[in-house]
Amino acid sequence: MSWDNRNQGGFQGEEKDIGDIIRQATSGFKGMQSKGMSYWPWVIIALLVIGAVLTSVYTIPAGHRGVVLRFGQFSTVVMPGLQFKIPFGVDQVFKVHVDKVDTESFGFRTVRPGIRSVFEKDPESLREALMLTGDLNVIDMEWIVQYRREDPRRFLFAINDPIQTIRDISESVIRRIVGDGSFDYVLQNREEVNREFRDELQAILDGYQSGIRIVNVRLQNVVPPDAVRGAFNEVNEAQQMRERLINEAQEIYNREIPKARGEADRVINNAQGYALERVNRAKGDSSRFADVLKEYRSAREVTRQRLYLETFQEIIPNAKEIFVIDSDQKTILPLLNLDKQNLMEGGAK
Repeated sequence: MSWDNRNQGGFQGEEKDIGDIIRQATSGFKGMQSKGMSYWPWVIIALLVIGAVLTSVYTIPAGHRGVVLRFGQFSTVVMPGLQFKIPFGVDQVFKVHVDKVDTESFGFRTVRPGIRSVFEKDPESLREALMLTGDLNVIDMEWIVQYRREDPRRFLFAINDPIQTIRDISESVIRRIVGDGSFDYVLQNREEVNREFRDELQAILDGYQSGIRIVNVRLQNVVPPDAVRGAFNEVNEAQQMRERLINEAQEIYNREIPKARGEADRVINNAQGYALERVNRAKGDSSRFADVLKEYRSAREVTRQRLYLETFQEIIPNAKEIFVIDSDQKTILPLLNLDKQNLMEGGAK
């Protein structure tokens, strides 16, 4: 019996059963009888013992699990290492790799894997890649699904073809997500689409009891089809220019508006300070005048004389020439010009 190679980890090779051993022994007995030998019963017993030993011992490699069937019905799951089973085909063992992470690609095919992998698009991958978005735009999408076999029993027997099931469900889920959103939403929210895609895909596989654990899903490439890619790039360039102009205008706004507001606040504060100064000065002048008026009313002559003298004390120091006029004198009598005389004497020295 040989397990399907696409399952990548199932039973490989053929297991000998009792019929094969008997046929081999019979052919050997006929050769011995032709030679006249009579030890063939012992030979049969020896062959049966050897066949029993060979078909009862097996090894499960590291990272694998062994699924044991007894008379074609599930019996148990065994761990890696040396194991024993009922010989002569009574127990059959399928080895499933449970640690390996496998990858299914959609929208492209890997021609040559490696550090610089080579990819191509065949007609089947082109059909997978083209999708219709919710805003009626056609999109060309490539993605991968990474998974591992978490439950080997369910992986082998719950679904007829688990690999094809993963591909069918994956394509159905991503088409539903893309069809519910716009092109810009898919292009600008890849992480959110990846998370929704992974959760929904895992939920469906769990509902099928597939024994498969989705490790990761990733949108590799999201672009418009080649026929409209030029127009799409022009639209993107226009949108980027629009965003750039908006950002530049916002920058100017953020620089000039606070500056104008600061200047306005400065002018207002200066005006308020000037108004407060003028009001306080006027109040001080009025208070001082009221005090003088009060003193004047209590002693009119004394106050008048004091005001006269205080006024002269402010005026006389600023006068360049001083004249004294006698009421009885008919002509102007100039005083001795002491300031000019001092200057002349200073120059003579």
